[in-house]
Amino acid sequence: MTVRPYGTWPGALDARTVARAGGRRFSTVGIIGARVRWSEARAEEGGRVVVVDSAAGDLTPSGANARTRVHEYGGGAVWYHGDSVFHSEFADSRLYRDGTPITPEPPEPHALRYADGVVTPDGSTIICVRERHERGAVVNELVSLPADGSSEPTVIQSGHDFYMAPRLDPAGGRLAWLAWDHPNMPWDGTYLYVDGAVVAGGPDESVIDPQWSPDGALHWCSDRTGWWNLYREGEALTSLDDSEIGGPAWVFGTMRYAFLAEGRIVCVVTRRASDALHVLEDGALRDLGLGWTSFSSTALAADGSRVVFSAGSPTEPATLVSYDVDAGREDVLRRSLEIGLDPATISVPRAIEFPTGDGVNAHAFYYPPANPGFDGPADESPPLQVTAHGGPTAHVSPHLDLEVQYWTQRGIGVVDVNYRGSTGYGRAYRRLLNGRWGEIDWADCVSAAAHLAEAGETDAARTWVEGGSAGGYVVLCALVFDPEAFAAGVSYFGVADAEALALDTHKFESRYLDSMIGPYPERADLYRARSPVHFVDRLERPLLLLQGLDDKVVPPAQAEAMVEVLERKGIPYGYLAFEGEGHGFRQEENVVRSLEATLSFAGQVFGFEPDDDIEPLELSVALR
Repeated sequence: MTVRPYGTWPGALDARTVARAGGRRFSTVGIIGARVRWSEARAEEGGRVVVVDSAAGDLTPSGANARTRVHEYGGGAVWYHGDSVFHSEFADSRLYRDGTPITPEPPEPHALRYADGVVTPDGSTIICVRERHERGAVVNELVSLPADGSSEPTVIQSGHDFYMAPRLDPAGGRLAWLAWDHPNMPWDGTYLYVDGAVVAGGPDESVIDPQWSPDGALHWCSDRTGWWNLYREGEALTSLDDSEIGGPAWVFGTMRYAFLAEGRIVCVVTRRASDALHVLEDGALRDLGLGWTSFSSTALAADGSRVVFSAGSPTEPATLVSYDVDAGREDVLRRSLEIGLDPATISVPRAIEFPTGDGVNAHAFYYPPANPGFDGPADESPPLQVTAHGGPTAHVSPHLDLEVQYWTQRGIGVVDVNYRGSTGYGRAYRRLLNGRWGEIDWADCVSAAAHLAEAGETDAARTWVEGGSAGGYVVLCALVFDPEAFAAGVSYFGVADAEALALDTHKFESRYLDSMIGPYPERADLYRARSPVHFVDRLERPLLLLQGLDDKVVPPAQAEAMVEVLERKGIPYGYLAFEGEGHGFRQEENVVRSLEATLSFAGQVFGFEPDDDIEPLELSVALR
């Protein structure tokens, strides 16, 4: 073994490879005979989304970008009928059929946005979600329009704050859809309608993913028992009480089950944030034992005995897979990463459970350093990157994330924290964060780092916290509310001012904080007490801020407010702002720059020289 300081090990993965793999994501799967269609995000092409056919290649025109701006997070931008492909175009927010626009030019750019469509069986009519932006107001509704674009859309449902998942039965005679109102999010409480009548759900029951079976029975998932289970016309098909079929509907087009032949249903079951594919037959779930542990929520389809999905595992990157349930045959259709990795260089995660300060255990996945032939000095423990996921109503699952491997190959451990409030552990755990956002999420990250350091696995003095969006909020909270807990922080478009977020964000999340913190303005005191921007004088540690200048969810002003104080206090910091990026970076060059800048930042903070030839990050104040 070659002994080298942790952080200086040579890594086989460079930032560009990581950016390309992370940027290819699969969704919107459709099966048509022997062919499969899907949409594919490509970081190397500016992050645009392309619709692909397994036999014919790219189906959308060169330069097209099949994304929607509805809810800002989008999803559900593509749907199919026969050989036709319908998509929402990111450039102008119009609907297109096979490359031709079928909705009128909006009165102002992006004033009319479309998502989550379905086509009548005869192919004549589309029903979809539309979001109208008019004079500062945002209205969400269901509309219908001719599939050939011969006339303008007509509103068929309105009045609720939000709509999702319009779904027609096989005969085309019955329409189901979801709706909900502020201050709820779709994981809090939704209503399931059929032809105008509520058939399930309510303000305290999350009904998601309605689908009609081939025999015309409506199915859905509900968390009425505390875990999302599958129902058919109101009858429970599963009775899971330590796992669930469902997840938070942050985007349109989420699916966690699909119909096979002979009345069978293939389901993604999540237990302790780890996924497995099951088949529901004869009233019981059977694990198919495929080894995939992280399934995309927007890439699942089935036909006959065949199921197509996108999934990853601790040793396999996100992969588009076709699996024949009867034959037990698995075929790879596409990989997010087209290069092979030496298995010895892959850090396989270990699920850990650790105590919090409130007597409740929290969860995480720990990835130790892994690089064959290299070891750290005997008197050192590895540095640690503590990562906090966004959402916060979301979770991380065990899968081959090349960004994680980028660090572990260089001799740095990574712990992915599923703090209290994360999904994948049932409704009770998910709701632990209600009223306590900005209190316990960052504290759980501190506890995770302390747990590993006390076990002698990592170096408490060389630990930094990193995250994006709500994860970035965790970073900023930790650095101001417990200034000595971490040696540094890296915030991607993190929330600095919760009150400003309540006053200036998009409609979908504009009342999210009612449950996470409290009603505003009634509890404005809590918003100020949970806002790092008001406590920046407590900052002591170096900070790297990365921000998209087109971010509508967490506007750049939040990062800029932190920069002002960092500058005034003379604390070393870096600030990288990217043109053309929103809430989440998609362009390859920006992803590369962000990752390399973070490596340079960590090296400067912890006093190691990376083995990589990268552009150094220039800090406001030199550390060494």
